[in-house]
Amino acid sequence: MSASRVIKFFRTPFGLAVAALMVLAGWSLWTAGAADNDLQRAARSGSIYAAAGVELNTEAAAEVIGNRRLFVAFLEPDADLARACRQVSRPAEGTLALLLSSKEGSDSYNSYGCSLLPGEGTDAFGRAFVAESMIRRGINVFADRPLDALKVTVVNYDMLVKAGTVPDHARTISPSLPRYLIALAAVAAVLAGSALAYLGARRAGKLAGQRAQSRAAAGDAQSSLNARAAVLAKHIIELDRRYEGAAHRGFGAEYRAIVSEYTDLVEELAEESRPADELATWVDDLIERCRKVN
Repeated sequence: MSASRVIKFFRTPFGLAVAALMVLAGWSLWTAGAADNDLQRAARSGSIYAAAGVELNTEAAAEVIGNRRLFVAFLEPDADLARACRQVSRPAEGTLALLLSSKEGSDSYNSYGCSLLPGEGTDAFGRAFVAESMIRRGINVFADRPLDALKVTVVNYDMLVKAGTVPDHARTISPSLPRYLIALAAVAAVLAGSALAYLGARRAGKLAGQRAQSRAAAGDAQSSLNARAAVLAKHIIELDRRYEGAAHRGFGAEYRAIVSEYTDLVEELAEESRPADELATWVDDLIERCRKVN
């Protein structure tokens, strides 16, 4: 399909509806996390993440964190923690995230506090700085015991809550399923609309073809009828010339009957009140009678 046809399509009401639904589907899929990696999916739907190779019971860790606004990720050794913070900024929005990565050849963690709590301005920035600094205190003592390090993190978090640095509210996790359903509904609407448009166009084309075929057949029938009527008129004229003034008793009665029927036929042909095939049969009958009289 050429670019001009695509542009023309999207300028139609149906094309605009398709574009709007596709945008809705894309937005739903993106916000639902269709393109998330493992870290982002964990941040979106839970409070703990452990990379491959980290010996941590994630179910027990999730119970330790509970419904706190806290997300803790144990990443692979020497991971890019700043990049990880950017990755979880949307999935873990509204939480205080702590990203940990063990140092190669050392019994301690690389840590990165990532405050994603709500708030703006200088006061919020100050609270975020304090929270990011406090949340990782004392965890290096338990570098070889991730679950114990997590328990220290939770104690630090509770102290921040008591100090008013972190809001004392439970975390609410919005499931991604509704957004996937919205995306699915949008895509289904596009496909259904396209299918209906295609079937409707096909049906309309078929009906148009049938009407055109019917008109062509009717035109052919009318042309054939006109040709036969012309032949009949020629026979009537020949009979009129040949037997003008003749005193054939039998012929006179038959001739008058033929002319009378021909007059009725001409009126029917002019009014087109009967089907063409019926009129054609009538014309053929009169032609045959003219031939017999002749």
